[in-house]
This record gives sequence, C-alpha cells and structure tokens, in this order.
Amino acid sequence: MSNETYNFNTDFYLAGLSEVSEFKIVLFIVFLCMYIITLVGNIFIIMAYNFSVKLQNPMYFFLANFSVLEIFYVSTTVPKLLSDLLSESKRISFYGCALQLYCVLFLAGTEFYILAAMSYDRYNAICQPLLYNIIMNKVGCIQLIAGSWIIGALNALIHTAFTFSVPFCDSHKLNSFFCDVPVLLKLACKDTWLNELIVFIFGGGMTSGSLILTVISYIKIISTILSISSMSGRKKAFSTCTSHLIVVTIFYGSVFFMYLRPKSSYGKDEDKLVAVMYTVIAPLLNPFIYSLRNREVKIAVNKIVYRIFAPTKVRNEMSIDE
Repeated sequence: MSNETYNFNTDFYLAGLSEVSEFKIVLFIVFLCMYIITLVGNIFIIMAYNFSVKLQNPMYFFLANFSVLEIFYVSTTVPKLLSDLLSESKRISFYGCALQLYCVLFLAGTEFYILAAMSYDRYNAICQPLLYNIIMNKVGCIQLIAGSWIIGALNALIHTAFTFSVPFCDSHKLNSFFCDVPVLLKLACKDTWLNELIVFIFGGGMTSGSLILTVISYIKIISTILSISSMSGRKKAFSTCTSHLIVVTIFYGSVFFMYLRPKSSYGKDEDKLVAVMYTVIAPLLNPFIYSLRNREVKIAVNKIVYRIFAPTKVRNEMSIDE
C-alpha cells in the first residue's frame, strides 16, 4: 500500500495526443479550427431555431437543445487539449480531473437520452401524425429534455464517485488528453472489478436503455414507412430520420467501444482516436449532418448568414421568415 495515494492535492499528468513536438503546432491549429467550426455551426442552428418561425416545432426544439449540449460537451475537453499542446507539463489537479470527468460523463449521458427523445419525436411524427401536436406539446418536450439532463447528472455522479474512490499509484500519468474512467482505472493500485461492474451495469444499462428506446422507435418508424404505398412518400418520411440515424451510429458506436470493455484493454494509443471521435469529431459533424440534409435548416441558416454579412440597407429590408 506504500505506492497508493488518496491525496486530494495530487496532480495528474495527461499524455496528450502526441509527444512529438513538431506535431504539436499542427495539432493545435487543426483542433482550434475544429473547435471554432463546432461552436459556430451549433450556434447557427440555435439561432436558426430561435429566429425562424418555420422551425418552431418539437423536432427543431430538440435539435436546438442538442446543439446547446454539444457546445458544452466539446468545451469540456478541447480548451484543455489546446492548452496542453502549447505546454510541457500537461498537468491537471485532482479536483480539476474529477470535475472534467463528471462534466464529460454528465453531458455524454444527457446526449444519449436527448437522442432517444429525438427518435421518439420522429416516431410520433411518422406513426401518429394526427396525435403528434397533442403528444409532443411544449410541456412534454420540456419534460423530455429535463429528464435527459437529470439522468445524465445522476449517472455521472455515480461513476465519478466510484472512480475516485480507488487509490491511485504513484505514477499519475493518464494515457489520454482528458480525464476518463478507463484511463483512470488503469492507474488504480487495487483490483477494480467493482468499478468495472459499475461501469457495465450503470453505464451499460443507461446507454442500452436509451439505445433500446431508439431502436424500438425506429422499428416502428421503418414498419410504418414500408406500409406507405407511394415511393416518394417513403423517401420523404425516411429523409426526416437519416440525419438522426447517422449521429446515433457515430456516437453510440464510439462510446460503446470505449467503455464496455475489460480494464486489460484500456489505455491503448488507438483509444485516443476513439475518444477524439466522440468528444471532438461527433460535435463537429452534427451541425453539418443535420443542416446539409435538412432544407428548412439550410434556408434558415442561409438567411441568418445573409443578414449578418449583407449590407445594412438589405438587412433592414428583409425578414428572417420572408
């Protein structure tokens, strides 16, 4: 037990993405650009929802909330990553590490259930169109969003508490660019079977629960679409779901690969690429996936961009919903 520590003043050291100094500037520029694009893209989606009357419906309400979540989510890891790329120490305090872990798990858990809520919205729109406005009323939508945040918060609290309840060895170097459950458990000085069980039961149960809700919704959606006699009608109905399916596949696939594995497979360098996928790439791609495949969002965003960069006289003459 001499090499174990529960010292709350202990710092952790992040390995980062690369130890090669020549790559650091390049990586800094790449990730800075990705971060800015992610922020701008999601902000435009939020603005499009708030300023366009045509987007004032449950589908875009969820999308706007999803964009808010993505802004917070990418901001929990990328600013620290950018700072570390220009620093030699890459140090993070014990409490800073715990806070970062909680925020990552909180926002990721919330994202799972917002994605499930979005699939439920599509189910009602396609399978129960006559009851859609009654079921997906404003109060109901707010309750779904609030429930997603509450589930995410409770899940993150459980995992963070159990992860930081184990003693860590003297070597506090995390083979990652942010504090995460797998890399922290790799430093544990005792058997972490209980922690792995907690990850599997609570984490797997939470993610599987949201995935089951999503899968059930899409089974019913696909069944309803196939019953549509018109080919154009099928195509139109399915087009409203493809963007969501792409996002679900990217996020669920990378998170499941990262977390639902035994500790013996943690800490590999390829895990950093997987972590980049669900913490950086997914939030970057989401605004483009939803906007490029959605005509109404594209029109609303184009009008906002035009109003920002067009001459003052033109801006005064046009309305965002003309």
